[in-house]
Amino acid sequence: MRESIIMKIHYGTALGAVVLVAVHVLFRITMMSYGDSLQYENVIANYKFVPYAIMLELILVLLSVHGFNGLRVILIELKQGRSYEKAVTYGCLAAMAILIAYGSRTILMTSMGMT
Repeated sequence: MRESIIMKIHYGTALGAVVLVAVHVLFRITMMSYGDSLQYENVIANYKFVPYAIMLELILVLLSVHGFNGLRVILIELKQGRSYEKAVTYGCLAAMAILIAYGSRTILMTSMGMT
């Protein structure tokens, strides 16, 4: 994939993450006091609310893609070379996939009541 397309994805994920994290924070502070929103029962109830769980999943994916692409760019700027760049790209993709899989597992298990 061309680097210009990858950077457009990077910028898009940044904008999407800012919007969804803002919605997440507003949801936290408008429904109840911040301290109450962090109580165990309230956190579990949020995961069981399907639209909120979907939003958390989207935040997880957007931040993972954005973060690991940023790490990839930083590592490629440190050293160049075709094999190094491929290794960094595939390593970041693998780490991103693992993080998304584990986070999705946590969201799914909590929303289904397996705490």
